[in-house]
Amino acid sequence: MVSHDVHSTHCTHLLRLQTRPQFQVVLDGVVVSRTQHFALHARELSALSLRQPEAMRPVFHPSGTWLGAMVPKRWARRAVTRNTIKRQIYSVAAEYAPTLLLLAPMGHVVRLRTSWDRAEYISATSDKLRHDVRQELQVLFSNAQRRLADLAATPSQLATNTL
Repeated sequence: MVSHDVHSTHCTHLLRLQTRPQFQVVLDGVVVSRTQHFALHARELSALSLRQPEAMRPVFHPSGTWLGAMVPKRWARRAVTRNTIKRQIYSVAAEYAPTLLLLAPMGHVVRLRTSWDRAEYISATSDKLRHDVRQELQVLFSNAQRRLADLAATPSQLATNTL
């Protein structure tokens, strides 16, 4: 496990969103990429922290790049399926971490937005499901990487939902 200095403004890995307020703040941001099953929300946190009330500032401490995965029971009924999808989200995100970490401090949430066809994926978790989820997540992050690079010149759009 990579450790980080809580007083540092730059982390060398993605931090995980864990609380409801963290997820809510990021979900209020913009959707920077969308695929058939997933949406990637992003929100710049540096400008946000300056506007937040004093009580909300610790929500994203330490400063850095944050990632969360939302896999609702509505779209993945079985826990083993939800866990498989979350593992794939964090694994693919780790591949794109070097690029994401170069941006200003940001929060990202990958949200499952529709279910996988149960007729095609009979098993709750299978190699085929893992492969297809991973492939779609790679497309999601690849598209997001390009879009975030384009938006880097205008970071205020990521701090507010103005896209």
